[in-house]
Amino acid sequence: MSHSHSHSHSHDDHAGHAAGRMLWLGLALTLSFAAVEAAAGLWADSLALLGDAGHMLTDSAALGIGAVAAKLATRGPTPRLSYGWKRAELVGALINVLFMYAVVALVGWSAIHRLIEPVNVDAPAVVLVGVLGLAVNILVAWLLHRGEQTLNTQGALLHVMGDLLGSLAAVAAGLIILATDWMPIDPLLSLFVCALIVFSSTRLLLNALNVVMEGVPGGMNLREIERAMRDADAAVENVHHIHVWAVSSRTIALSAHVEMADMDRWPAALTAIRRRLHDEFGIDHPTLQPEPRASAQRCRSC
Repeated sequence: MSHSHSHSHSHDDHAGHAAGRMLWLGLALTLSFAAVEAAAGLWADSLALLGDAGHMLTDSAALGIGAVAAKLATRGPTPRLSYGWKRAELVGALINVLFMYAVVALVGWSAIHRLIEPVNVDAPAVVLVGVLGLAVNILVAWLLHRGEQTLNTQGALLHVMGDLLGSLAAVAAGLIILATDWMPIDPLLSLFVCALIVFSSTRLLLNALNVVMEGVPGGMNLREIERAMRDADAAVENVHHIHVWAVSSRTIALSAHVEMADMDRWPAALTAIRRRLHDEFGIDHPTLQPEPRASAQRCRSC
């Protein structure tokens, strides 16, 4: 009995380096803005500016985690890690999701406290900081969106989008306070942004947990994959013991037993099945075991 598998690392490595470069560039921009904002806050004695600088530092930490995870994910296999460090991006995404929950909890607590005990807000400073932060976060989000969309970059992007929404809410709150002098709008908009972030974070967390549980990747149908494998070559009688899972955001693996009517047709069937799996489903790491019809029937009855 023979086993056949195929895989490619060159595209993964190139994509991983590209994603890492975008994360490092985003980190540099975010840290630079946080430093300028902190310096301006100290010079102007503005608590609002210093507070937003601290928020930008949390984004920098998230981008730093993502950049390190992207770098680790490009490392090759080792005797203990046969797939290499590909799932480092998954660890980075999980850390960033949990980190985001902590940020949301702190912001939510502060917003509730301000609803109970209203605080006067320096509206012009809030609008200025919000506009500057919005510009920086739009640029960083654009950079991350241009890179490879892995769970890791999605986790970092989640922080940037959270800060972008926060900046947008700050601008809206500042303008409303300037027009109406109604202070509760600031914490109310903060709570609305927190709710949006929790929804996005939970969706990313569920996607990451699906990878941990080695579930079938989202958007894939196991029956359709099985049907495509059977239809790839006339000598394929049946497919069983089929498993599909994501090693990382860029690598989808499959293992299956392929029941053959004619074992001499296996090399041609293998090529056809590989092509169908790659072209139709993006599965680039198949491991296939051919079996004669009688042997396969005994295997399924076990």
